[in-house]
Amino acid sequence: MPIPEVMQGVQLVGHGGPEKLVWNPAIPVPVPGPGEALVRVLAAGVNNTDINTRLGWYAREVTGATDSVGGEAGIEAGGWAGALRFPLIQGGDLCGEVVALGPGTPGPVPGTRVTCPINQPMPTDDAPMRFVALGSEYDGAFAQFCRLPVDQLFDVSSAPLSDVEIAAIPCAHGTAFNLLTRAGVAPGEDVLITGASGGVGLAAVALARLLGARVTAVASPAKQEVVRDEGAQAVLDRGATPPPHSFDAVIDVVGGPGFQGLLDALKPGGRYAVSGAIAGPVVEADLRVIYLSDLTLFGCTFTPRAVFARLIEMVNAGRVRPRVSRTYPLAEIARAQADFAAKAHPGKLVLIPPRD
Repeated sequence: MPIPEVMQGVQLVGHGGPEKLVWNPAIPVPVPGPGEALVRVLAAGVNNTDINTRLGWYAREVTGATDSVGGEAGIEAGGWAGALRFPLIQGGDLCGEVVALGPGTPGPVPGTRVTCPINQPMPTDDAPMRFVALGSEYDGAFAQFCRLPVDQLFDVSSAPLSDVEIAAIPCAHGTAFNLLTRAGVAPGEDVLITGASGGVGLAAVALARLLGARVTAVASPAKQEVVRDEGAQAVLDRGATPPPHSFDAVIDVVGGPGFQGLLDALKPGGRYAVSGAIAGPVVEADLRVIYLSDLTLFGCTFTPRAVFARLIEMVNAGRVRPRVSRTYPLAEIARAQADFAAKAHPGKLVLIPPRD
């Protein structure tokens, strides 16, 4: 099929509410350069980070929970790494098909089904841990085509999953597996997972069980059956105080006022790993609990290539299957994000771009 000159997609034109998501039927199709591939987007997942970026929640002046932010006026540095370039095509989760390679670029042959991590390394001498995010620092998957670095593509042609299921994996499962890896979760350990009915939380439950851990999850009563189906042996109600000194590791995507209770729940020498703060990014803690109990805290955003590669090996082997609750046409992104923010469905929501 010939590559068109223009494509349909959604552009973010500034920080704010859903009105900042503008459908554009005539976006120029990106041209891959050396080291890049042009990928036809087959499906794109909906994530907290897309909504947070639209709202400008990552700005330091924003201190509330994600559901309390309405797109405050005047936010400039609201992306992961500061100020963004608008218009921006968001979307950090994708399943796609390679359609072209840049000049002189070796890589997957056209027709290969691929995915990629949402955060990708771009180190400098001054910042060896610097990374960029797909759909934040450069255009992402909320369009018919996406230009991607070839060295960030992973072949999922053999995975026994649909395009929609593949699109549900990179952000949620990549983040979850990185949290578990950084926290050193091992077989036989007791793990507490917050926000367990969401995309990252539900993935963390399933992956922790694959690793042989005993999982206690935190979820609302309406979604506890789903969490148990994914492998949680015990489930606590949201807002409940977890039992003290009971867990080897805590995997947290919630933050907020329950932070101290999560630290108290760790055994001496326990590990706390965080990759989200939907209940609020500013927390209070008793430092004595941290140092007298020899706790280790991990902030987790960048997923190392080796960790993501191990995840994709499990995906291709059929050991990982995400829970997708609903799909939407890409043009209905505002409704999909509203459902996501309302936590109307467990697991993942996925957008489908037009194929014409």
